[in-house]
This record gives sequence, structure tokens and C-alpha cells, in this order.
Amino acid sequence: MAAAARFTVVGGGLAGLMTTIKLAEAGHQVDVLSLVPVKRSHSVCAQGGINGAVNTKGEGDHPDIHVKDTLRGGDFLAEQVSVKGMCYAAPGIIYLLDRMGVTFNRTPEGLLDFRRFGGTLHNRTAFAGATTGQQLLYALDEQVRRYEAEGKVTKYEYWEWLGTVKDESGRCIGSVAMDLRTMEIRTFPAEAVCLATGGPGIVFGRSTNSIINTGTAAGRAYMEGALYANGEFIQVHPTSIPGEDKLRLMSESVRGEGGRVWVPRKKGDTRNPREIPESERWYFLEEKYPKYKNLVPRDVATREIFMVCRDLGMGLGGRDGVYLDVTHIPAKTLDAKIKGVMEIYEKFVGDDPRHTPMVIFPGMHYSMGGLHVSFEADPRTQTPVDGSPVNQSTRIPGLYAAGEADYAFHGANRLGANSLLSCIYSGMIGGPAMASFAKNQTTSAAAMPEKYFADAKKYWQDRFATIKQMNGAENPYQLAKELGDVMTENCTVVRYNDRLKKTVERIRELKQRWNSVNVLDTGVVANRALSYTNQLWNMLELGEVIATSALLRDESRGAHYKPDFSLPEPKSKDPREDPSWMDQWRARHEKWAKTTIATYASQGPQISYQDLPTPVLDPEPRWYA
Repeated sequence: MAAAARFTVVGGGLAGLMTTIKLAEAGHQVDVLSLVPVKRSHSVCAQGGINGAVNTKGEGDHPDIHVKDTLRGGDFLAEQVSVKGMCYAAPGIIYLLDRMGVTFNRTPEGLLDFRRFGGTLHNRTAFAGATTGQQLLYALDEQVRRYEAEGKVTKYEYWEWLGTVKDESGRCIGSVAMDLRTMEIRTFPAEAVCLATGGPGIVFGRSTNSIINTGTAAGRAYMEGALYANGEFIQVHPTSIPGEDKLRLMSESVRGEGGRVWVPRKKGDTRNPREIPESERWYFLEEKYPKYKNLVPRDVATREIFMVCRDLGMGLGGRDGVYLDVTHIPAKTLDAKIKGVMEIYEKFVGDDPRHTPMVIFPGMHYSMGGLHVSFEADPRTQTPVDGSPVNQSTRIPGLYAAGEADYAFHGANRLGANSLLSCIYSGMIGGPAMASFAKNQTTSAAAMPEKYFADAKKYWQDRFATIKQMNGAENPYQLAKELGDVMTENCTVVRYNDRLKKTVERIRELKQRWNSVNVLDTGVVANRALSYTNQLWNMLELGEVIATSALLRDESRGAHYKPDFSLPEPKSKDPREDPSWMDQWRARHEKWAKTTIATYASQGPQISYQDLPTPVLDPEPRWYA
């Protein structure tokens, strides 16, 4: 095989761009497929920052503490080898981004500034105001453009990945994709393919995700033989603002800079929040969690807000909503640290949060689950082996996954500001893994018989020709709305088995109704309805995986909360001082400390459980009081 091979990276966010950089700097050719212009990828929406135990504030922070916080925050369900590798690489990644020109905030001394995020007691989050994702995305795209100018990278913006091309052994030797403007379908031969396609937020209807985040690529890869892991773990961010079209994120950085969550102590109090004195405000997170206060992990904060509004009926005006208050912080400080978030709230709500407390409520935000990927652990360091072809690999040989599309870094709950880090780190190890995989193959994808590519292309041409002829009574967008409604109602903050069973049944009903869809548009150019109807099927498949996985996991862990299977409160703030409770916790952990594995079958996902590998850190119960 020639030294320069050709690869495909699907997705132009941080994970995709870093994978591309690693492949291009090794001299390879890379085709980048993206639904939207690369600089509009969903990474651009990330606000708060990127974690790394740089310890510029002299707090004694260290990558080992970052590892512990990440594993503990994820309730010890994360892939521990990959987490350790990520946390140890984090300081170097931040300095690399700094050298690329990312406009990180700095201290008066000129050092990189760091803020606190949830689930940690250290200032560990580097940030560029409240638009960190945008700054990182633009910096990586600038690097990719250098390789683009050299002819090593070719971008295919407004192209949708449809599926793999496989040889007779099942190896992925390329992709089939569609130009969303001309509706042309073509194949892309590749020695390896990486799916860096983000999460499935639109399966839940409205979320903080971009509307392109349907999960369609991961859903299709799952249908073609990849495993989908830990689908039940869906993060609901504690602070978002509702919208008719989608939810808008109010970053954790707001609380990291001193924002406080509260409701009036008097139920039904309708006074202007500025007229309610401190003594009549209930700062419920600070009261219950005096150590971490407003910066408990997201799953904890979300459940507390949900409980205050839904169970106690103390939401603002008796409705869903609590105050997120920064009015005690000088406006000049807010503009220096989180101006982007302030402007989003002011634009979409109409109130200036510098002077009027924000009204927020939890909203679907992130999927900890995703395509199952593997790693080769160095027995000495317990981190991924550099350049191993196993790293970030799915069950389909030659198909890799990175970023939110994979499952490996966050376990049952993601800590804030670990997302940008995991995207970049997975790309950093995924790119070399793909190159190593290609080097180990006896026959290159480019030398494979044309028949494999022609057959794959014809499959998709026939499928879209069939969809274009669908003229039933069902509207695909209505089906998607019904899917989102039932997923949000039953698969987010609180889960009950009877409702989950009905959710699975409802999704199967929606799949039946999909067969009676009207495609709405039979045009030959820019036919969004045609593309979406195909995507909708993949969304239904993922929705069934998520709901079925949630139904079968009879415990509460991280973002997966079942009141019927939760442990009672320990008698002590430190549960280790309650031996009886610890015995219950150990029994639960021993039974359920497993990765949920979903395998595709036409009759529905087949769920099994995979033991966690030997841990880097011994598990312990989470407590934040």
C-alpha cells in the first residue's frame, strides 16, 4: 500500500477536525463530509470551556484528580483507560489550542484563566468567554484549511453520510453519501472511515442540540453491525430556556462564575424577583449541598430542580422554572467572562440577565451513550497505546467513531467541559489508529473491486427512489414530533418501567406508521423532506435502543434515575459511615456496573451487558454534600 492513503471523516466538529488533522499531518488524503458548513458544526454551540488539570491557580490539582472526578461523576461506568488517557492529555491539549491562537481568557498576570465547573472542587476549566466551542472550532478549522490548501483535505459540505461500503469479509472500505443540494448519490472509497457525527438530540424533539443532530449516522452504523452502548444515559442539562423551535443552553459557566439557583420560599409568590429579600429566597442547591453548592454534577442539579418544580410545586408561578441569578455580579465582570450567554438570554427572552434573574428549566442536552468503541491499554500506564489500530474502533473493521458519537468517556453522566476535551482527544488517538489499521491491511480499499461500490450505491439509489414514491397519509415531521414528545416525557429526568414499556410500544407503532409516510416533496434538488424521511427511520431505531436500554436497567445511576429502584438516603452525609447502606450500594454496583450493549435485529434491539474492564480507580459511592 502506498504511504499516502485516503480516508473519510464524517462530521466537521471538533472530533472530526482533529481526526482530520492527525491524518493529514501524517501525509494522508482526507475527505471530510459534513451536513453543514464545517464552521456551523454543533461544536460551535459549546459555551463554557474545556477541562484540564493545569493547576495555574495553585490548588493542587492534578490529572489523577481529574480522572477521579470524571469517573466518579460518571458513576464509574466510563471506559476507564480512555478516561485516564484523556485526563493526562488534557493540559497539553489546552496549551496546543493556546498556541493555535484560541483566545482563552487570561488572569491579570497573563496566565490562562480557569473557572470551576460541576463535579469538581478545582478551577480546571479553560474558557474563551462563553463561546469556547466556537473559538476552538475556528482554530481547528484554520489548521485544516492549511492542509486543504496543500491538497491533502477535501471538504464536502452539505453532504449526508448514508452508510458504509463493505467487502465480502465485512470490512468497511468506504462510504455512500448524498449531496443535499443536487441529491446526487456517490461513493467515497476509504482505507478507514470515522463517524464524528455528534449526538441524537433531535430524537427527543426539542433539545439544546442543533437541528442537524438527529443521530442518523450512528443509527445507520448500528443497523449495519456496529454496537450501540449505554444508550439509556441521556444528560438533561439543569439550565436551559425553552423555545418554540428548540431549547437554548444557559451554560454551566454561569454557575461557575457565581450564578445562584433559587425559588421563593413562599409557594406561589408572584413578586418581582428583585423585590424578594434574601431571607425569603430558597437557595435549595446550596442548602442541600453546602460543599459543592450550585456546582454539583448536572444529573444531581437537574433532579433537584425537577423535584422542586414537579414534586413540590414550587416552580415559579406554579410552573416549570427556577431562577438562575447573576444580578449580584458586576455587569462588567459578566461581560468579560460570560457575555455570550448573557446575549443569548437577552435576545431570546427579552430580559437583561445582568439586572433580572433568568428563568430556566432542565432540557435534553447530551448523550453519554453512543457507538461502542474499543481501546488497547498499555499495561504500564493504563492509557491507550499510541497508534494502536484498536483505539476508537467499532465492531465493523475499518469503521471508527469519535466525539459524542462514541460512548467511552462519560459513563452514566458527563461532567461539564469534558465534552470538548473528549472530542479533541478521541480525534487525536482516532486518526493515528485509522492510519495504523490501513497500514496493516494487505489490500487497499482503492484496489477493491468496483462491484462493492456499485452495489452499495445502487442500494441507496433504489431506497431513495422507493421513498420518493411514498404517498401515504402520515407526515414524517408529525411522526418525529410524536417521537420527541414520548421520549422527552418518559426517557429524560425520571423513569418508570410502565411508561418505558409504553414508550417502546409507541416507537414500534411509529415504525409501522413510517411505512405509510407521505414524502411531501418529490423534487430532484434540495429535497429536505426526502432526506429527512430516511433519517427518521434511523431516529426511530435509536429511540427504541434508548428506551429499551432504560427499561432493562433496573437501578438509578447518574442520569438514569428510576425512583422505584433507588437506594434510600444514607443515614450520614458521608455514606461510608453507614455500613448497612454501603452493603446495599456494593450489591447494586456489583450487579449493574456493566456496559449496556445493543445489537441490531429487525424485531428490536437485542440487549446484553459487558463487564467493565479492570478499573484504574476502585469505585466508591457518589456524594456531594
